[in-house]
Amino acid sequence: MSSAADCGAPASGPRKQNVGGRPRAPKKGHVVAVAVDLRYSETERDLAAALGDLLASQAAPADIIARTERPETSDAKLWRTVAAEIGIAGLLIPEALGGAGASYRELAAAAEQFGAAVAPIPYLGSAAVATAVLLSAARSHARDRGAAPDVGRVGAGLPGASEPLDTSQPLSGPAAAVRDAALRSRAASGASGASGWAGTAAAPVSPAAGLLRSLADGTITAALAVSVGTAPGAPFPGDARNTGRADGNPGAVRLRGRIHAVPDALIADILLVPADGVPGAVYLVEANAAGVHRTPLTSLDMTRQLCDISLDDALAVPVAVGAAAEAALSAGLAAGAAVLAAEQLGVAQRCLDMTVAYVKERRQFARPIGSFQAVKHRLADLWTTITLARAASRYAAACLADHDPDAPVAVALAKSACCDAAVTAAQECVQLHGGIGFTWEHPAHLYLKRAKAASVAYGTPGAHRAALANLVNLPAPP
Repeated sequence: MSSAADCGAPASGPRKQNVGGRPRAPKKGHVVAVAVDLRYSETERDLAAALGDLLASQAAPADIIARTERPETSDAKLWRTVAAEIGIAGLLIPEALGGAGASYRELAAAAEQFGAAVAPIPYLGSAAVATAVLLSAARSHARDRGAAPDVGRVGAGLPGASEPLDTSQPLSGPAAAVRDAALRSRAASGASGASGWAGTAAAPVSPAAGLLRSLADGTITAALAVSVGTAPGAPFPGDARNTGRADGNPGAVRLRGRIHAVPDALIADILLVPADGVPGAVYLVEANAAGVHRTPLTSLDMTRQLCDISLDDALAVPVAVGAAAEAALSAGLAAGAAVLAAEQLGVAQRCLDMTVAYVKERRQFARPIGSFQAVKHRLADLWTTITLARAASRYAAACLADHDPDAPVAVALAKSACCDAAVTAAQECVQLHGGIGFTWEHPAHLYLKRAKAASVAYGTPGAHRAALANLVNLPAPP
């Protein structure tokens, strides 16, 4: 990570501390100012350095440009390395379920590196969005069962630690996947002496827990089947609908519908599909199952290709129902917006670094073009914009990591600020590189396309600014 990205020494102690030094008990009626530590921790810097080295060797710009012209634009081999060997797939997943037990701060630091490399991997859809949906579903299930809602202590047994699993019935599709995850998770729990919830001899847990274990070890990749422009706070999608129970598959239903422009779904093994019904629910659907059709789209950013998903009586198993489904969807969309903001920050920083390096070397009128005052001012303004966006991104990641009630405000601020910064930086990168910046061989167009496409994903900057005004009760201008 560059020196501009390093906002200080590694963080130590609590992430929040009273401004001015030693914490003091607030007096009644007084407002206490609280500062959030926005610095990168040593762990985050080490993770960023490891990813930077890997991406530099395995995701060179020339290779990415060539990949965008192939039928399969995602780099499955790179994703396997990043997901399983480095552990990005399980960063948000608790250690009890085979994950790293990290937080959104670490994932945001990784996202900056993926943005800087324009990496063609589905980390956003799987390690951030789908994982957040499943974590929320697991917590909701735990609360409904009267257990502690800390999913980090969930044993990953399905459907429950004390409930016998019926293996006599021949299941197929997602129902079979859920049962297989249950058997694997229960075997793992038995080997470690765990039996579900800590301190509980027999406590049923969510089907989401077993899926999280498979996500953590890189066995499967998941995607949330919503349109790319769906923003946090959007109404529950009705593109798919529940058409009734599936005969011969207990607990399963059939889904019909068409979902347009879904990100990170082409390479996914499972789809998490929000579907209309009484009540609405989020369902697990196997991506290669009968009745599921994915149509690749020619996308502006082919490093994150979109696809249309058609469901024709596809077999599905519920993961979250009713209010739990709405909460899970909200969690996934918030995670997508916040992590994508961090990725946009990485795009902006790389564009600035590339441009500064170029204007130091390119000479005109017997001097480097970076010595001209007009160029200096443009780059100085860009540096200021990126620095402000960095603060917003770091704050959003910290709020999500700490389950801070200010998270919706922080996410809206970060997504709008970082997207604007990325688009501006990419445009300046193309312009200040001169003629070479407009060529196909130079990677500048990759960053411009990523910045533009990502600014639309999970809510446009304008939509997030409108949401921010509503969240802070700021009336619209007359």
